[in-house]
Amino acid sequence: MIGLFKRYVVHNFSFKLMSLIFATALWFMISRDDRPAELAVRAPIVFQNVPSELEISSESVPEALIRVRGPERVIRQLRSNDVQAVLDLAGSKAEARTFDLTAQQVDHPRDVSVVQVVPSQLRLSFDTRLSREVEVHPRVTGNFASGDQIVRIDADPPRITISGPRHHVEKIDAAITDPIDASGTLGSAVFTTNAYVADPLVQVAQGTSIRVTVVVEKLGAPTTH
Repeated sequence: MIGLFKRYVVHNFSFKLMSLIFATALWFMISRDDRPAELAVRAPIVFQNVPSELEISSESVPEALIRVRGPERVIRQLRSNDVQAVLDLAGSKAEARTFDLTAQQVDHPRDVSVVQVVPSQLRLSFDTRLSREVEVHPRVTGNFASGDQIVRIDADPPRITISGPRHHVEKIDAAITDPIDASGTLGSAVFTTNAYVADPLVQVAQGTSIRVTVVVEKLGAPTTH
């Protein structure tokens, strides 16, 4: 019996003790990493199946604050784009509509669960999409020599296309250019700029740069035509 004890217990005792300590420490580390933990994630709301003829006309769409729970090792590695709320807008019409935001509307990693979604409901307004042309109104400023004045301002193109929710687009009278400083100009000068509309829900056609021609002449001088 003593021989067996020495053979299986005492033999390489220091090595076996170190192995036991290492295994115990590893168990504690794994056990700690598997403890449940929670995290609040600010996530975007993704819209799917938006009817092609509709625009979302709500002034702002809030993000969702989503509380998730899972093993601490998973929660520590969670990134904000790993969790997102998804709304299916199929069948929506040109009107206001309330949608529920529940755990069933949240995409998330398999190892975590959704505890809470804030807000629990989201109300959106929809309108039909409208595109139309509006005039471009250049904004020209500047300091000129005594007797000099602006006699003509031309925009090329003179009109651009805008699009967005119908009731918003219908309220737009014109697009406005970024400010142009024509100080010191005498005769004709051409400036390249961009046009915009103040309503954030109305878009200006992409890739539209505006060439603005400014003509400055002396007071009393013949006007250039």
